[in-house]
Parts: sequence; structure tokens; C-alpha cells
Amino acid sequence: MDLVLDSTFRPFLPPGFLTSGRNHYRPFILQRNLDPKPKYPRQSVIVMVQKKPKIEGVSDELNLIASQNLDHAPARRRVRSAFTNIQQQLDHILFKMAPAGIRTDEWYEKNSKGQEIFCKSWLPKPGVRIKGALCFCHGYGDTCTFFFEGIAKHIAASGYGIYAIDHPGFGLSEGLHGYVPSFDGIVDNVIEQYTIIKGRPEIRGLPYFIFGQSMGGAIALKALLKEPRQWDGIVLVAPMCKIAEDMAPPVPLQEVLIFLSKIIPQAKLVPQKDFAELAFRELKKREMTPYNVICYSDQTRLKTAAELLNATKYIESHVQEVASPMLILHGAADRVTDPRVSQFLYDNASSEDKTLKLYEGSYHSLLEGEPDDRILTVLGDIITWLDVRCSLK
Repeated sequence: MDLVLDSTFRPFLPPGFLTSGRNHYRPFILQRNLDPKPKYPRQSVIVMVQKKPKIEGVSDELNLIASQNLDHAPARRRVRSAFTNIQQQLDHILFKMAPAGIRTDEWYEKNSKGQEIFCKSWLPKPGVRIKGALCFCHGYGDTCTFFFEGIAKHIAASGYGIYAIDHPGFGLSEGLHGYVPSFDGIVDNVIEQYTIIKGRPEIRGLPYFIFGQSMGGAIALKALLKEPRQWDGIVLVAPMCKIAEDMAPPVPLQEVLIFLSKIIPQAKLVPQKDFAELAFRELKKREMTPYNVICYSDQTRLKTAAELLNATKYIESHVQEVASPMLILHGAADRVTDPRVSQFLYDNASSEDKTLKLYEGSYHSLLEGEPDDRILTVLGDIITWLDVRCSLK
């Protein structure tokens, strides 16, 4: 019997699944025999493939570069190289007011699975004492080479070593684009890479903090739960750590999703909404999201959706085990990850040192899509919190 997913099928997507700009789709049929001796000649699944919209303000040549298939890391690296200078020249406060003199470094580290993982660091200018290290976990629709460049420079200028990696399958790291075959695999990679990074001479022996945004918040939380003694605190921005009751899918639909993820794990599904519109409050900043050319903005792969759904269930049932110092920042008007979920985390975590800041009127992308003064406020709140914890060491 044929399995058919058409444009009328709207699967649940865990919150935090961001797309950049409008989505354009065309249908195609994925055919696969599901049994070596099939009762039927073949089975097929109708899915949707995204046609990338043109990026306004760049040449046809650059649009052609950006339109190539980004399933594999070499293509993503070529596209990033072509757009790096243009990204840094965008009219955004993170780029316009980026502090001067920040030392940056980029490298690739082979993980235990043989994958090349992209790593980057931002250090204060020479002569500035490093107070501690902040290790970043990016979200589902993000990388560590676009908006986070500006975020990292601002925090580094206050005396912190900032380190970031692209998760396998995201950004410049190896792996099928946007594919999460195992959430624990991403978490274990974070633990592995940051264990190596903590041994770097410039930060050895200093306080270490893990920093997660959206899906990266779930990754950071699970990394903390696995190795709580390895971190001096956690910073979370709009974390994806529990599915709000009014956003949870019916159980039968969850079962369908899990079933299909075992049959066609890499197949993509149509997002319900353009989350970039929901995530960025300022239109001008929202219009810059297509320049994040190597982020995953296509339909969610089935296995990825199932893994993230299971991850939120696990975290929800273990939040009481979070005992580290914790800072949670969330936009009160966030419609991507529910701020009530951050309240749930704050209320249930066992940490004696925990802070929750809700920003009135703010959307999901607190550090990228808000008015300039709000972005600076949030950055200042992070730095102040870090300063207090480092002064106690």
C-alpha cells in the first residue's frame, strides 16, 4: 500500500523550528520499497521540496551560489565563503557596533564518529584578562557564523572567551543538512568538543558556562544533565525544553510521526508556518534572515522532528535535576517557544541560584530580531550575570 503525505498533511513541529524568509515548495514523489519482497510493486511518499527564494540586494551570481544543494558540508562551506563579507556589512546593530580588536579563530575538529566539526572562538583584545569561558549551542534554524558572530564579539569584549560549534548536519560541520538521527548524538558531540576546548591554555582552570538558544537550549540542558559537574552555570535564551499543552500534538499524530520516521527518516515535511515572521519583531531585521545562507530553512526531516519531540519529553521529566546556577531569558510575546515553558523550568529546577527574565513584548529572537535597545539590554543582562558568578570563583 502506498504511503502518501501531501499538502493537506500538517505534522506537528517542535517549537524552535525557524525558517528564514518565505517558503516556496514544489511536490515530488519519493519512491521506496519498504520490504525486500513487497506485496505491492512499490511504495511512494509525496513530500514537498523547497525552492529557495531570491535574496534581494545581491548579484545573480551570488544568488546562483546560494541556490545550490546544501545537503553536504563542502557546498555549505563554499556558500558561506562567498557571503561572509556581505553578512558583516549588513545594517544590524550586532555588526555595526561590533567591538574592535576581538581575536577570532576557526578550525575543524574530528569527532569520535569521524565527522569534521566546525569550531570557532572569540577572545578579548590582547591585554584584557579573560574571566571565564562561554560555550554556545545554536538552534535548529541557525549556525554560529551569522548573527552569533556579533553576539560573541559583544560578550568577548567584556572579558570572556566565547566558543561555538556547528552541530553535525548544520552549518559548516559534516553531516546531512538538518538531519538529527539521534538527539543524544548531538549532545554527546557537544560534550566531546567542549571537553577538548576547555583544555585550551587561555581558559584552562577558569569558570565554564554553557549557553543554549532555542533548540540549543535543549541541547545545553541535556549536556548539563549528563555531566553536571563540568559546568559552573547555564545561560538559556528562549529554550526548547517542554512542549506547552496547547501546542502539543494529539497522541495519535505523534505515533504517526514516530512510525514514519522509522520508515523514511530523512524525508522532509512541510512547516506549518513561516517562523521567521514569528521570531523577529523588527521587520528590517527579519528581512536580513535570508542572508543566513547556510542555515537549515527547509522542511523538517521526519527523524529530526521525532528526536526533538522525544528530547523535550525527556527534559520535561528531568528538570528537577538541574541544580547549576541558571539564567533563563525569554520574550514574553514569544510564539515559537512558549515563555510559560521557561517559567516551568524556573519553578521546577532544583538550583538555588536561578534567574528568569521575561521581556515584555519581545519575540523569540531576543538577540537578533528585537529593537536595538532591547538587544543591548539582553546582552547586558547576560554579561552582568556572568560577571557576578565569575567574581565568586
